[in-house]
Amino acid sequence: MTLALVASAFALAAWLCVLVAPYQPHRVRERLEAAPDGSDDDLGTVTAIIPARDEAELIGRTIAALARQGRGLAVVVVDDQSSDDTRGAAERALRGDRSTSAENRSVPFLTLRVVDGRPLPDGWAGKLWALEQGLAVADRPHVLLLDADIELAPRTIPALLAKLRERDATLVSLMAELKCETFWERLLSPAFVFFFKLLYPFARSNDAAKATAAAAGGCMLVRTDVLRQIGGFAAIRGALIDDCTLAAVLKRQRPPIWLGLTHSVRSLRAYPTLGDFWSMVARSAFTQLRYSSWLLLLATALMIVTLLVPVAGMVVGAALADWRLALTAGAAWLAIAAAYWPVVSFYRLPSAWAAALPLAGALFLAMTWSSAIGYWRGTRARWKARDYGRSAG
Repeated sequence: MTLALVASAFALAAWLCVLVAPYQPHRVRERLEAAPDGSDDDLGTVTAIIPARDEAELIGRTIAALARQGRGLAVVVVDDQSSDDTRGAAERALRGDRSTSAENRSVPFLTLRVVDGRPLPDGWAGKLWALEQGLAVADRPHVLLLDADIELAPRTIPALLAKLRERDATLVSLMAELKCETFWERLLSPAFVFFFKLLYPFARSNDAAKATAAAAGGCMLVRTDVLRQIGGFAAIRGALIDDCTLAAVLKRQRPPIWLGLTHSVRSLRAYPTLGDFWSMVARSAFTQLRYSSWLLLLATALMIVTLLVPVAGMVVGAALADWRLALTAGAAWLAIAAAYWPVVSFYRLPSAWAAALPLAGALFLAMTWSSAIGYWRGTRARWKARDYGRSAG
């Protein structure tokens, strides 16, 4: 029991450190919402580039939402060799075709160009190759890098532009609000955001003097000149965690950058089952650890001690009437919930979900091991029917 007590005390100390850390990584202070209603904004300086591979189901809503941003926006969709009717869905959304929903029938102030993506060259990640082709036809001062499954609330782009100008930033990014409807989404979506914020404290990333750099790839507004200065997306051509990799390069080239949370950028992608979420996380989890077995073992030990030991310690301590263990472990679990609560609240979930972080953490740990096993078997990642081998990138 002594070892369990020491481990529980360590977990309690670790979570108390998170709660009092100067940069408050667990909180949701870095926020940006769509601009208040007003007159139509001039978006003549912005080109939205959307890489799209087999996105016919969702891209119409994405483009319809762009039509409600302001006037003069240019949109470039790169149809990345889709096997479905991604091109047709994008064009119908612009035309207001009868086959699209009623909300898509009016798309004023928007110009759309669909680029047929070329075959993927060796050494490139698919999304980055599509973005590179979109950048080649972009001729405006700002590019909005937008995933095909992202829906923006009206006047979100004006808010992004205002933040970029206010901060004189090179990159402004918003983490999309993930779907949180099914049991698995409620368990894992907020936890995904929480762990990301622990790895990349937003306040440190937003501090020009700090090396930490992070972005959310679903929605990123970038200064085109700086993007071209670094060599475009060729500078990070093989990156699987492309958003944070791009953020790091841009921050070194011309700080600052800025990243925040929002309810105005919503992901349309559903992950209704554990398997759906597992596939999304496992494709890049081991990449996050730089394919290091030592970092994997360290992460495993830390996750077990800081997340699982408090739960086990409280249960075992109560069963054996070891109240020192039960109280210490219970205090650690309470500290976990206190750290997680701001993100749970952001996702409008009952406070009780904050106590579920250890379960979510155990599943994310299993996903990371799954990612590592795939890598050891020779597959660096698999996404959108593409395999990236260990030698790629």
